[in-house]
Amino acid sequence: MRKKKVSYKWAFNEFIWPRKKIILIGFILILIKSLAGLVLPYASKSLLDDVVPSGDTRTLWMVILIVCVAILVQALTSFALTRLLSVEAQYLIYKLRTQVQRKLMSLPISFFDNNKSGALVSRVMTDVEGVRNLVGTGLVQLLGGSITAVISLFILIKINALMTVFVLIPVAVFAVVALKSFEYIRPIFRKRRIINAEVTGRLTETLNGVRVIKGFNAEDQENDAFNDGAMKLFLNVKKSLTTQALITSSSTFLLGLASAGIMGIGGYFMMDETMTFGEFISFTLFLGFMIAPIVQMSNIGSQLTEAMAGLDRTQELMEITEEDNTIVRTNNLEIIKGDIAYNNVSFGYDKEKNVLHNISFEAPSGTVTALVGSSGSGKSTIAGLAATFLNPVDGSITVDGHDLAFVSLKSYRKNLGVVLQDDFLFDGTIRDNITFPRPAASEEEVLNAVEGAYVTEFTDKFEDGLETVIGERGVKLSGGQKQRISIARALLANPKIIILDEATSNLDTESELFIQKSLNTLMKNRTTFVIAHRLSTIQQADQILVIEEGMIAECGKHDELIAKKGRYFELFTYQSRI
Repeated sequence: MRKKKVSYKWAFNEFIWPRKKIILIGFILILIKSLAGLVLPYASKSLLDDVVPSGDTRTLWMVILIVCVAILVQALTSFALTRLLSVEAQYLIYKLRTQVQRKLMSLPISFFDNNKSGALVSRVMTDVEGVRNLVGTGLVQLLGGSITAVISLFILIKINALMTVFVLIPVAVFAVVALKSFEYIRPIFRKRRIINAEVTGRLTETLNGVRVIKGFNAEDQENDAFNDGAMKLFLNVKKSLTTQALITSSSTFLLGLASAGIMGIGGYFMMDETMTFGEFISFTLFLGFMIAPIVQMSNIGSQLTEAMAGLDRTQELMEITEEDNTIVRTNNLEIIKGDIAYNNVSFGYDKEKNVLHNISFEAPSGTVTALVGSSGSGKSTIAGLAATFLNPVDGSITVDGHDLAFVSLKSYRKNLGVVLQDDFLFDGTIRDNITFPRPAASEEEVLNAVEGAYVTEFTDKFEDGLETVIGERGVKLSGGQKQRISIARALLANPKIIILDEATSNLDTESELFIQKSLNTLMKNRTTFVIAHRLSTIQQADQILVIEEGMIAECGKHDELIAKKGRYFELFTYQSRI
């Protein structure tokens, strides 16, 4: 219950209160529209009891004119409501989507490691749509309908109190059923959002991995997995539809009983001549104005319940602490030299088990530190800590003497360049991907980066050169071509600190020779961390750290480590034989 209260309060403060003026105008418009709608029942009574019996044609035209004006007012206010509130609601959806997307981009890498991309897309595009029912016509109609129902109730009592009391009994029963149903249905809507996100996430994953799926003839397996998710979604929708059907059928039954009772009681009063035909028609019409908002409220209530289920998840996301926490990370580095030091650093992806244990070393500015070791030893984790993708559990990492835990990530990362083993390329042209870190770079700077990474060696063979569209994730390029584009991107960024994670792993021997030359230029006068299984590529490193089981087993230059005939010697000798 506590969470529900927090959610409603958050929604009110975030969406409703800042737009109180627009909502107030909408409320006034819906009130005018509702009052204009009450003209018809009054006019009907006057027409049947006074105008028709008297044969007064002039009054007849006057009644018709008044009704037409009321209809015109209803039409104009209805248009104004849609134009004002519906458009504002759509604008709010746009604003909220951008806020959620911006929030996502501010969250740590660990958050994305634990959530499917498709599920996150659902949070940005789907969960926020429910806000239209808070700021759009839904909430205003709920308030306006309530006032219309109350006004109609007083008029009904004035016309015939006994008939009104008879009507209120089934209406009260319906209200109880609706409220209980809303309380039951909200968790169902919330669960639907989660299931939908899971199904979307799995589908996105399937489409991205379609080559692997087809390569292993696993289409049936993926079809079954999607079928299971779609079935869960169906069962959830089925449960909510059952509840909504209960609301609809109960309204039909209970309000139908009220109508049948009114026919009987009204007929009796008219035969007893204690009620005129005009009063009966007027009562029936006013009854419609009282009941219609109540039925409408049940529909709007379902919409608001579903909206809150989505906004619950949006609230959870917006309250996650950002990666670049400005309260903690107050140190803005204007100029970075590039001296990096690890001081008794330990790290674990799980609280119970660390993968790094008391790592300590220094990487002076302009030097190359190579990380070698068996798979899973912790090499990439050490590099990830230097990139601030991860944060130490114990110990500290400093840059130029400043603890990275308190340094603004934006000020640090603008001096950082990363080339990963499976570096990501965006759908677009080769030029778009190279200029990604610096869209405003000059043509000369772009060409220097292209030539430095030997990208022209293959782009000159393409009809469109650098303007060649490479497809999603660079699907139209070979592994070596994608790697060289990634290196050109890093060259153009011109960082102070570089992390190369298996940067030459996807290259053939000829390309590797080209790239090694470009990497030497890239690493010159820059602090560089190199992770490489090919030990031949890091022989000139200033220091080589041999990582085993999350600890530094050996440290030194190539010749020193060979002379020790330890773990590095074993790895190098094994590769030399291969």
